Amino acid sequence: MDKQVTTKLNKKFEECAHEADGVEFWFARDLQNLLGYDKWENFINAIEKAKIACKNSGHDANDHFPGIRKMVGIGSGAKREIEDIMLTRYACYLIAQNGDPRKEEIAFAQSYFAVQTRKQELIEQRIALQERLRARQKLVASETELSKLIYERGVDDDGFARIRSKGDQVLFGGHTTAQMKTKLGVSQIRPLADFLPTITITAKNLATEITNFSVKKDELKGEDSITKEHMQNNVDVRDLLVKRGIKPEELTPEEDIKKLERKVKKEEHRMANNSKHNKRIT
Repeated sequence: MDKQVTTKLNKKFEECAHEADGVEFWFARDLQNLLGYDKWENFINAIEKAKIACKNSGHDANDHFPGIRKMVGIGSGAKREIEDIMLTRYACYLIAQNGDPRKEEIAFAQSYFAVQTRKQELIEQRIALQERLRARQKLVASETELSKLIYERGVDDDGFARIRSKGDQVLFGGHTTAQMKTKLGVSQIRPLADFLPTITITAKNLATEITNFSVKKDELKGEDSITKEHMQNNVDVRDLLVKRGIKPEELTPEEDIKKLERKVKKEEHRMANNSKHNKRIT
């Protein structure tokens, strides 16, 4: 495709984008012109095909193709109401995919929205990763504090490992830390929390934070009393989760948080380089 055409189309698509509540969208009437459709009726047919594709991919079309009515000027200050559709980036992508790639506008839109959709996926992936990382860091901090607290109260490193393991056992419905690692396919030398979903990491942290608070408040000493306290806190947290239909031992493990962090950074770096390259050639 001619570079000038690409630059011009890119500018047009960017200018027609809108945002509401943090969600980027395009009006169908605008996209109709951008994709080179002369008649609204013909474009509606393309939209209907895209809705079917949306449904077949497991998404709710109403979330990506909400219909609206708006007033438009028709000359001499008069206005009339017309139908329009708010299209998410994913909806635009599906419409473009169902168009004729021999048309320059369609070919550009297929590439444009594919790249934009991938960027959004990376953003969402990055947000989810950051949430897991923050939860993991908080757990490390609370467990480090617990280790120091109990050391001051006559409990050594082996005792800390036993206390933590007993807490895991009640949180995971009777499964020990080692058993959960086997169940989830995690190496015994790796921390279990690196493979847990955010909600489970947060649950472990909450129980540990309560234990830290109680150890200081009630001046608990010795492995037995601290173990009893930590187990009870994990029981309480588990009960709360189970009431919401969540059983920690049945949740699907997440990708290794260390590996995921490296992968996302690598993908972001690759896309940043591609973006710089595209700017140079345009």
